[in-house]
Amino acid sequence: MSDHDDLIPLDDAIDRAISCRNAFFEDRPTTTVPLDDLSGRILAEDVTAEANQPSSDRATMDGYAFAAADEGSLEIVEQRVFPETEPPALEAGQAIEIATGAPLPERADTVCKREDATIEDGRLLRPALESGTYVYERGSNVTAGEVLYEAGERLSALDAILLRDLGRETVETYEPLSVGVLATGTEIHEGRHTDLDSPMLCSLLRSWGHDPTYEGSVPDEGDRVEERIGKLADRHDVVVTTGGTSVGKKDYVLDALDALGEILFHRVRVRPGKPIALARLPDHDAVAVAIPGKPIGAYVIAALVARPLFTGNRTTATLERTVTHDVGLGPEGFTYAIPVTLEGGDATPLGHVDSPLEVYEETFDPSVLSSSTRAATADGFVLTTEPLDAGARIDVIPTDSLE
Repeated sequence: MSDHDDLIPLDDAIDRAISCRNAFFEDRPTTTVPLDDLSGRILAEDVTAEANQPSSDRATMDGYAFAAADEGSLEIVEQRVFPETEPPALEAGQAIEIATGAPLPERADTVCKREDATIEDGRLLRPALESGTYVYERGSNVTAGEVLYEAGERLSALDAILLRDLGRETVETYEPLSVGVLATGTEIHEGRHTDLDSPMLCSLLRSWGHDPTYEGSVPDEGDRVEERIGKLADRHDVVVTTGGTSVGKKDYVLDALDALGEILFHRVRVRPGKPIALARLPDHDAVAVAIPGKPIGAYVIAALVARPLFTGNRTTATLERTVTHDVGLGPEGFTYAIPVTLEGGDATPLGHVDSPLEVYEETFDPSVLSSSTRAATADGFVLTTEPLDAGARIDVIPTDSLE
């Protein structure tokens, strides 16, 4: 059997992470949060519109409201309509001055912008506008009874706009996950190497709406690794470890997870970052995510596989760009995450000898790049299973869309 036969595809790993997440949130406690604190939170309730919005047709420009069916010049009535006023009734052949956001009179269905209006002797020379021009129509925003958000959705700051417009000041959300981040490795524990992964992972976890705590380090000693993970699983919902996920003589994390619970997968067909593992720890009512130790590989695989566990979102935003260089790939059957820098409409593979980081000339080298901290300056990543040809249009995942 090949060394790669037990690896699972990226999509399968994401499916298992999402399934683990769904089971984990079934009995998750909830809390009420104000709208200014909702970014990254997971809804624990459906949000349904109680009424049509807007409740009446409203002007989207300052100007003159009238009925598009009326012909000829239109008499401008003396009153004006503002957002806070009740509009008067309009008769056929009449128009009225109106402000942005004001309700239209009952007959009116069209607004002429003030700067486009021609007024002669107190009459509006009827412009050739279709019905509905510059009108925010009744019920066009939301309809009474419409489910606008479903339980389980992850909220952003943008959602506060609609929620407040619905009259909401708070929403019911699931409590953020408590996450213990543990670095493994004698070289880190004894201070000979800097722990590069833990601060990055804590920052990612906060951006995903959860509550991480750095829990220090543990040396490469099997019993101590298992003991620390078990104790942290009693205190946290999720334990995230760094390092020790491969198959070396001092890689004890997998043995510890196997002893403490059930490993859902270990090693994914992604380079860099393939030796990630996900495990359920039922005796501790917790989940463990074991992240490989090389910093760029740790970021890539956390963003691709752990992010769906914490956010419920398996999709990523992409930008279409033109790749500047040929990039060959290693063994088939892997998804390669190639870091790139962006300038204008071009994407330059970061690590290519013609980039600021000279790692490879023809064939992408995930092993070296996985350890290269300079690769942290990447603007995004290209996920591909096929070699890249210079001049081809490619989809780039911006790094800020992963956080």
